[in-house]
Amino acid sequence: MELEAHHLRVVRRGQTSLMSLDGMTSPPSVRKSALGTILTVSSAECGDIVLRGVGYVDARAFADEVSKAWIELNVSALDREADRFSRLHAAVASFSRPTRYPSACRIAPLLSDARALDVALLSKLQPEAIGPETTERVTLVRTFVADPRPARSNAIATFVTAELDRWKDFFDTIESKPLTHEQRLSVVVDEDATLVLAGAGSGKTSVITAKAAYLVKAGIRQPEQILLLAFAKNAAEEMSERVEARSGVPIVARTFHAIAYDIIGMVEGTKPALADHATDDVAFTNLIKKILKDFVLTRSEVSKAIIQWFAHFLVEPKTEWDFKTKHDFYTHMEQQDLRTLQGEKVKSYEELQIANWLYESGVGYEYEPVYEHEIHRTGRRDYCPDFRLTESGIYIEHFGVRRQKMPDGSERLITAPFVNREEYLSGMDWKREIHAAHETTLIETYSYERQEGRLLTSLAEKLAPHVIMNPRPADTIYDRVIELKQVDAFSQLLGTFLRKFKSGGYSIADCDAKSERMKLGNRAKAFLAVFAPVFQEYQMRLGGRIDFEDMILRAARYVETGRYVSPFRHILVDEFQDISQSRARLVKALKAQHPDVRVFAVGDDWQSIFRFAGSDIHLMRNFGDEFGGSFDGEAGVHRTVDLGRTFRSVDQIAFAARTFVLKNPAQIQKQIIPAGLATEPAIKVVMTSKGEEEKTLSEVLAAMSAKLDAAHNASVLLLGRYRFLEPDGRDLQRRFPRLRISFKTIHASKGLEADHVVLMNADSGRMGFPSEIVDDPLLTLVSPEEEAFQNAEERRVMYVAMTRARHTLTILASNSRPSSFVVELRKDPAYGIAAAPAAQQDTHECGECGGRVLDVRGQDGRVWYRCEHVEHCGNSLPACPTCCTALPRRADGSAEVRCSCGASYPPCPDCKDGWLVERTGPYGRFLGCVRYPTCAGKAQISPVIGRARRARSKR
Repeated sequence: MELEAHHLRVVRRGQTSLMSLDGMTSPPSVRKSALGTILTVSSAECGDIVLRGVGYVDARAFADEVSKAWIELNVSALDREADRFSRLHAAVASFSRPTRYPSACRIAPLLSDARALDVALLSKLQPEAIGPETTERVTLVRTFVADPRPARSNAIATFVTAELDRWKDFFDTIESKPLTHEQRLSVVVDEDATLVLAGAGSGKTSVITAKAAYLVKAGIRQPEQILLLAFAKNAAEEMSERVEARSGVPIVARTFHAIAYDIIGMVEGTKPALADHATDDVAFTNLIKKILKDFVLTRSEVSKAIIQWFAHFLVEPKTEWDFKTKHDFYTHMEQQDLRTLQGEKVKSYEELQIANWLYESGVGYEYEPVYEHEIHRTGRRDYCPDFRLTESGIYIEHFGVRRQKMPDGSERLITAPFVNREEYLSGMDWKREIHAAHETTLIETYSYERQEGRLLTSLAEKLAPHVIMNPRPADTIYDRVIELKQVDAFSQLLGTFLRKFKSGGYSIADCDAKSERMKLGNRAKAFLAVFAPVFQEYQMRLGGRIDFEDMILRAARYVETGRYVSPFRHILVDEFQDISQSRARLVKALKAQHPDVRVFAVGDDWQSIFRFAGSDIHLMRNFGDEFGGSFDGEAGVHRTVDLGRTFRSVDQIAFAARTFVLKNPAQIQKQIIPAGLATEPAIKVVMTSKGEEEKTLSEVLAAMSAKLDAAHNASVLLLGRYRFLEPDGRDLQRRFPRLRISFKTIHASKGLEADHVVLMNADSGRMGFPSEIVDDPLLTLVSPEEEAFQNAEERRVMYVAMTRARHTLTILASNSRPSSFVVELRKDPAYGIAAAPAAQQDTHECGECGGRVLDVRGQDGRVWYRCEHVEHCGNSLPACPTCCTALPRRADGSAEVRCSCGASYPPCPDCKDGWLVERTGPYGRFLGCVRYPTCAGKAQISPVIGRARRARSKR
């Protein structure tokens, strides 16, 4: 064994090897034994090297020389990295009293450097070689290297506690009222990406104001290093004024479009002209409408695709086979507004296909005409075939049956799950017999033909011998579509799709592939067949101008490629729930230019209601993945702060709104601390009869006005899902001078508040609330993922409406067709909803379809009860003959039908809802169902019933 500089040369059995001293784990050991002295050198690489039988004095002297060289080697290695090590040690030691927030982007480079030094040096240093004091310093750094996350977490907690105390006076005075703990926390937290969950009325503007002022006053950033972003021009101006007024710090807030336009101008030297429709949604929609009209007139192949869309794919192509109950099927049909090109409403999608094909083909028809021959004593309603062709007199019946293969190879006809097969097939036979008996021509079509993709071709073949087709020109059909006001909604859908398509950088191939994955079928294909040429034409008509999507994307590309160098180190974004894919791309590009850029986003995913303008709620729900930093192998590092407290709504409104919006499990959970306690029922549902909406609104406002004392007035905000619901505000203000009454659409009301809110027309229907035209599944083709929850965005719109109210919320809804939201609010006790006394009524289930049976007053003043699905079900019942108001019902297990007034009647043997009353026929008196002629149930009059009738007549 021989020492050579920083190595030991070891000769063993004629073999020579070198062992580096920096691999030694401890000084050499020397001990005496019976066979002489033993010298041992321990190495991490070579293990123990043992030399036996040497002289003790020589072994001791050699060991001392090796130890000295080993210590010098360790110390000199540390000396060479002294500055680097001292800097790392000081940084890690400062975790106990950090002066800046230990964000991932600040600590990650430190960790990377410390790990590199640990591998190269620190892990090789031996405590015995460097001494206890140096060992302690090295251990501190190595402990951080081994487990950095707890060290950073502890440093964050220490910093936040000290910083909140240090800036207490600032937080107490920056706004008119001291900031809450959550607001203060959101200001001092300074992670790579920080998301502040700001519920309705929680003071988000105060947070942004304080954050901007704090960054400058604390010396963290200069004003020009802060980018304050808002979505609307007026919001940006208000924010700029507020920041400077409250803090004295001159920071100019800008819209996304303003900063994008500035970036383009700096890179290109001039700013391109903006498209006329860029700032005008009405002009944008009108441009889409004009493109469609021009295509119909000039491009036959596109014209055909457009007409096909309106004729066969405007509504979702679902049939009764897609539903388990009649109620569900009828509800869906009502939502779809199945109106034909000729203008009438039909009862199924397959009937719509047939009617529109007939219209396209120029074949005149009547829908559900009364059969031309009178049919006597059938016990049925008047026979109304589905279609009658006006020129030829041919009838068409569409039968909802499909074919089912049996185990023996034969086939049988089956009906939808909720349809009685035997009764339906019997009805088919009866109709055939009627036509045969009266020698009228009947053409039959079947659901299985559509299932097999040949419904219309098969119909054409069957009609060919009887009629001459005279197809209508495309422009004639399109003019009809315009008359039916179907173009407006479709143009809005195309416009929303176009903006999201551009914003997300999608291609037609992307959409095609996604529609296949999602099994959206022919409707998606039909839509893309129209959208693709519309988009191409739209781009061409822009010419040298740009729209807002182009503006954002072009700016983002300049930032991504480094043609624009960003001065910004803190990006503060207001109303973050409204961010789109293109805006997010710009923010990410600005963040990526410098390693220390922070994103501070304030928003409320519960108020994300601008999907039609391109907002993408998934960006907020996946905030960390999209904007977060990385630390210790973990990606998406971010911090979320929940403001929690609302300064607006009382407890009943705040908690009901929270419960309502969180029915969608995809919404981010937030705690709510209400502004105060309600002293009276804060949420009321008032049901209105048809034609009495204005009267009911006046009664509600009168009740509000009557509660005010002479010295006070109150603000009332009338909300409607659509602009056309606006009442005569001047008349209302004149009649109720102590109420400050205003009207807004719910979307326009965002950010507003009032003492009392009245939500009008919370009814079901295509133009009801929830709106049944906004959440078209086709929009998922240009969204990162589908919102699976039904009416997801409309539920958030309802949340916005509810949370405009400080003290009371009154919801006006149709007695005969209340919206699903109203039904939910009234049904679930968790909401604590108070119904107005006049609106209290029992809810009865329709025995025919499972819907609700509602009371209505006939023209003669009599009360009737009919199914809510009046166009489909037709179940109608008179009020109790005894009290003339209530509805007799059959209790479970009871042999009679009883009314709440005490009267009882024999149940109908043929239907669930009916009961028997005395009638007179050709053969004398009998008992017949009150639902006649819909139901032909009857029975003989028993002696007991006869005696009871005679006793009543004597009284």
